[in-house]
This record gives sequence, C-alpha cells and structure tokens, in this order.
Amino acid sequence: MAQPADAARTVIMTVDDDPGVSRAVARDLRRRYGASYRIVRAESGESALEALRELKLRGDLVAVILADYRMPRMNGIEFLERAMDVHPGARRVLLTAYADTGAAIDAINVVDLDHYLLKPWDPPEEKLYPVVDDLLEAWKRSDHRPAPSTKVVGHRWSARSSDVREFLARNQVPYRWYSSDEPEGRRLLAAAEEDGMRLPLVITPDGTPLVEPEPADLAAHVGLATTPAADFYDLVVIGGGPAGLGAAVYGASEGLRTVLVERSATGGQAGQSSRIENYLGFPDGVSGAQLTDRARRQATRFGAEILTAREVTGLEVGGAARVVRFSDGSRIAAHSVILATGVSYRRLAAPGCEELGGCGVYYGSALTEAPACQDQDVYIVGGANSAGQAAMYLSRFAKSVTLLVRGPDLSASMSYYLIEQIGRVPNIAVRCGTVVEEAHGDGHLERLTLRGTGGGQTDVVDAQWLFVFIGAAPLTDWLDGTVLRDERGFILAGPDLTADGRPPAGWELDRPPYHLETNVPGVFVAGDARAESAKRVASAVGEGAMAVMLVHRYLEQS
Repeated sequence: MAQPADAARTVIMTVDDDPGVSRAVARDLRRRYGASYRIVRAESGESALEALRELKLRGDLVAVILADYRMPRMNGIEFLERAMDVHPGARRVLLTAYADTGAAIDAINVVDLDHYLLKPWDPPEEKLYPVVDDLLEAWKRSDHRPAPSTKVVGHRWSARSSDVREFLARNQVPYRWYSSDEPEGRRLLAAAEEDGMRLPLVITPDGTPLVEPEPADLAAHVGLATTPAADFYDLVVIGGGPAGLGAAVYGASEGLRTVLVERSATGGQAGQSSRIENYLGFPDGVSGAQLTDRARRQATRFGAEILTAREVTGLEVGGAARVVRFSDGSRIAAHSVILATGVSYRRLAAPGCEELGGCGVYYGSALTEAPACQDQDVYIVGGANSAGQAAMYLSRFAKSVTLLVRGPDLSASMSYYLIEQIGRVPNIAVRCGTVVEEAHGDGHLERLTLRGTGGGQTDVVDAQWLFVFIGAAPLTDWLDGTVLRDERGFILAGPDLTADGRPPAGWELDRPPYHLETNVPGVFVAGDARAESAKRVASAVGEGAMAVMLVHRYLEQS
C-alpha cells in the first residue's frame, strides 16, 4: 500500500477489553499496515480515550478506530461517540458478535458508523483488510488534517459570548471555551491586552485576537467563505436550511453554477434540533447538526459555493438577470433565484425577556448551553415538535424540565411519537394553559412569573434557563415591493398567485407561474418561507429539489 505523506504520525487504533483478541487484532493490522501506519491498541474505552487525547495534543492523526462492542463500563458505541469529539475525521468500525448486529446497525445513526465487522474475521485477507483498505482510502480523500483550535474567552451570562459560541458550533468550527473568571481565561485576556470588560474575546487559529467580533468578521477569520467567487451564477439560493441545502445539492449536481447564501449558519431551525426522529431513512433519528453537516458536504462536493454570514437586503430585476444585493452594498446576479429563507422563532413579549436575551433566555435550542444546565431547573415555552425535541435533549442534563404550553394539551401541535416519549421521561413536566408573564433577574435570569390562561392564578418560580419556541415568523421583510407575500409575510407562489384564474399584476409571460414560482419570473420559493408550506424537514428538502427542476424548465424557455 502506498505510504501517505504524513504516515509517520498517522494512527490506526484498536480497542478490545479481551487481551487475547486485542493482541490478535493489532497483530493482523501490523502485518498489513505496520510499515505505513502506527498501530495503537487499548484494552478499555477509558484508556483509549486517554490515548486519543494525547495523540491530539501532539498533533498526531488518527485514520481508523476499531472498537469492540461488548466492553465493561463503556461499550463500543459509547466509546466511539466520545472518540468523535476528539478525532471527528477518523473512520469508525465496530467489532461485534452475530448476536449484537442489531446494536451495530443502530450505531450507524448514533455515531455515524462507517462499518461493522463480525467476529471472528478469519481470514483477514478476505474479511478485515478489504474493509480497512477502503476506509483508509476514504480517509485520505477527506480533509483529515487537524483543525487548529479557535479559543473563545467569555462569560456565562454574556449574550454576545453565547451568540459567538452558537455561531461557531452551528458552523462546525471547533473551538475551546474559557471562562473569563478562570486562570487560563485571564491569561488569554492579558495576552490580548484586554481587561475583560469587552467580551467575548476570540483568538483565531493564527493567533489573531478579535474582540466582540461581528459574524462576518468572525466567519472570515475562522475559514468560512464569505466572498463570492464570481459575479454571475445560474442559480442563487438564499437561505441554508433544509430547503436551501436541498436546492444547492440538486442545482450543483445537475450542472448549474450554484451559490448558497446564508446569513448565520446552515441548517436553519432544523440544524438546531437535538434529534429529528421522523425524517425518512433515519429510524433512530439524526441530530440537526449531523444532517446539516452531511448536506453541506454533499453540496460542496458537487461544486456549490456556500457563503456564510452574508445578509441579503434586496432583490432586483435587471432584464434577464436577477440581482441579489447584500447589506455591505455589494451584489451578485444570476439567471434564477430560489428563496429558502426559512423562519425565525417569535420573540417572547413578556417584560424582562428582551433584556435577558442570551443571559438565561434563549430562542431555539441553544445546544451549546445544555451542559451548563446540569442539575438545574429548565423551562421551555412552546408546544410544537421543536419544543418537545429540546425537552427530550435537555432532560439528559437538567434536574427538571418544564414545558409551558399555552393551549389545553400538546396534541394540537406536537407529533404523537414525541408526546409518548415525553410522557415516559420522569423529569419532564408539562404545564398546559400557562404563559410567561414576566422574567426577572439582575444581569441574568433568576425567576419567572407564570400565569394561567383565562385569568388563572400567577406564581413565581426560580429559573435560570428559559428556552423559547413560540411559532415562526418568515424572514422576508427585505422582499417588500418586489415579491408578493401574504398578510403574515409568507411568500405567495404558483396557484396561490392565480386563485382567481388570472396571473398576478405585472406578470408579462404567456404562461402562468410554475408551482413554486413567485410573481417575479425566475424567482422561486421553497420551504418554510412559502405560504401554506408543511413546515417539515422532509417537505422542505423536497421543495428545494422541486424548485431546481422548475428552474431548469424556466431556463429552457427563457
């Protein structure tokens, strides 16, 4: 086998609590790969994780990890899940007996497992080596270089610190968090000649200090693309949620020069979900971050550009071109545009909530805050799937999770499977007919005043964490005067534009608008921003693909 350029520091690791099996696996691996790779073996998940951390600190690369399923204290799936945090690029193999193949199949979704091997694998030339060969080739084709770590110094109750952590996490940028109260945090502040009054401080991999950085500046310094490579495209996709990513994948894969523009982070609301369990093909669910990462990699592999932290402020028609204007005054143009801007969670109007935003009051799942909820009481406002998924996830950390639901029960807005799951978790409580009347706190959330609907009694509860999921508002104000919307701001398209049998005002073509086409020819809409859309991940992805099909039809007739 050809030796990779960095083979002297590249590791294949095997983990098995049976010393005899451990030695046998290492022996077989050394026989085939010992000249090109270091073979490291461990006999427990704990010792393997310690070795992985040491390799990380030294800058060594780990190409493949093979872990036995049945290990005491920490089984192979649990180990691989934790190993992903240390060496996310390593290919993962589970060694299992025939009786445990069900667990191995489940692990494909839980830890993004690459392969599972049944024991025994004799002869290795037929059952072991071909699998490892393929995984090594796949690893070498991937961007397996260790990513230098970004450092963030902030404070738990700093809203800007929370925003920066969420931005980095959702954009899959690895970072290390340091509290400004801790010695290392103070050392980093001193090195940057900062006194801690302005937070967060972000130190980029090349050592550049950024104080309270804006998203665009932060994105540019941590390696995210923010500048388009061209002035003109076949297709501009605005919004990077499931609909936008679906459109980017299908547009680029079908030969359209495609650019996707996202104002914050790809994934949209779905990307913030801790677990999506009703998406086709993932019987055990998939996290929004995992689904987003796979879709983003798929889009870029087909050649789509993805621009992050770019806010679109206008859409203009210039003859056959559709011109997209950015907040900094720059612009790009294209033959066609797909609007996949999605929606944002509505703000809670109760007094005190605006002032405490990011300091105990969070909109969306804010998964980066979940570990800090350990053994504390958490409140969630909302009764739809996003609120239920957040409750299930946060219940793993918090002492208690209380869902505050305005309506009489959950059945009107939450999927049945999720209601059943919530009912089986002992530390989740549901308070129906309840709203937040006021949030209290000095610098961070400390208490909530809750009120029963219909003039019910009020009571005050201690609370440091409030997560809000109260409906969706479309991000479409910037389209005012160009694209027709309904009274709530959702974009009208296709049949909704021609309800009386006549084309919309200003429509000059001799055909009616296509199904997802707006009142501007060549401008389409997909996903949650469309009026009367299904508000589901699967339908959003489908609409993104369908919009690309209609773009092709439009381009053929233009």
